[in-house]
Amino acid sequence: MFFLHELERTITLHPSFFGPRTKEYLTTRLLEDVEGTCSGQYYIICVLDAFSISEGRVVPGSGVAEYTIQYRAVVWRPFKGETVDAIVTSVNRMGVFADVGPLPVFVSNHLIPPDIKWDPNATPPQYTDNGDQVIEKGTHLRIKLIGTRSDVGRRFDGSPKRQDKYAVI
Repeated sequence: MFFLHELERTITLHPSFFGPRTKEYLTTRLLEDVEGTCSGQYYIICVLDAFSISEGRVVPGSGVAEYTIQYRAVVWRPFKGETVDAIVTSVNRMGVFADVGPLPVFVSNHLIPPDIKWDPNATPPQYTDNGDQVIEKGTHLRIKLIGTRSDVGRRFDGSPKRQDKYAVI
């Protein structure tokens, strides 16, 4: 689910960047540093604006200045039970790996409908019902998240497909 969050970040700036365009440089640096990153709980999709940039504080002994920037960003946090669209990145006999934007997802073969079977002789590797349903690399799936796990700066999710309304799209 997408949210609008107010966040804060401290950026260190070398003295060579001090001058009339300091705020412009800080905003550019903020965009480069945070857009597309994962905090462990959510992904920062887009920074909308930096609404407060503090006065710089010189760090004793180094000459660099620290600025605290408050900004608004669109973030995405996947929830258990959420239905999402994914693109298959890898298929093996254990299941299917897919990406939901920046989020890697695994669909176990136990959660794939029983009429769709692993075909070890196919090239490329795939799950198929020997009809019109084929799950291979590049296939678009609609899946429901059943669990999440997060590491430092990363998230992983597990997803079922064993429901009639979730299928290849």
